[in-house]
Amino acid sequence: MDNVFSRNEMYWGKDFQEFLSHLNIAIFGLGGVGGYALEMLCRAGIKNFALVDFDVVSKSNINRQIIALNSTVGLKKTQAFEKRLKDINPDVSLTIFDDFYDGAQNEQIFTQKFDFVVDAIDSLRAKITLLKYCYDRKINVITSFGAGNRLDGSRLKVSDISQINTKCAFTKNVLACLKKEGIEHGLNAVWSDEKPKSLKKVKNIERIVKKDGTQIELTKFTPASTPVVPAFSGLLCANYILNYLYGNFKN
Repeated sequence: MDNVFSRNEMYWGKDFQEFLSHLNIAIFGLGGVGGYALEMLCRAGIKNFALVDFDVVSKSNINRQIIALNSTVGLKKTQAFEKRLKDINPDVSLTIFDDFYDGAQNEQIFTQKFDFVVDAIDSLRAKITLLKYCYDRKINVITSFGAGNRLDGSRLKVSDISQINTKCAFTKNVLACLKKEGIEHGLNAVWSDEKPKSLKKVKNIERIVKKDGTQIELTKFTPASTPVVPAFSGLLCANYILNYLYGNFKN
């Protein structure tokens, strides 16, 4: 009985465990939300992942990102996760896209068929691009609508976007952009009804050089971020996927 996934099998059985091992999941964004979702899906026994992220681990990530340690500061997040996931399950197979996602990579990324996509992108335009792409092609996706500026993880919910009622400006912007694209329902999201709070407003201009050499300049407002809420959000993403898959497998 002593194998990596024996406790999983005690709940859902060997057949479902074998089923999970053949699935293919894409994670867009390996920060606080995406990192926790990725690791839980790996620990569930999913082996095949596409990882999409351009960033490196920084000191300011340590308070909330599962990959962020003093020993990983300065490493590419994709690189750090490759080592970590293979330490959990040596059979893990990763396809890595170490680039800033803006939709230009869709043809390359989606040559694979994904059973689920996790959208943990924090850039508004990139998030809308990914969600519209998945929506139009009926690709299963779970999205996170921001975990910053909050303390209470118990206020997080998972629902169709048509049921969201929040004072969060970022979430409202996402919903407004999706509406312009004709998308008002049919996407499931992790979101919070907690009123956002930050003691100061930090504005940054981020200059990113993509793989193809083009440069992007992003104006971003850095949110406050506590340890628990991003983790809760990532766990809820993984939880949604596993429950969806298990429910359909049984039926």
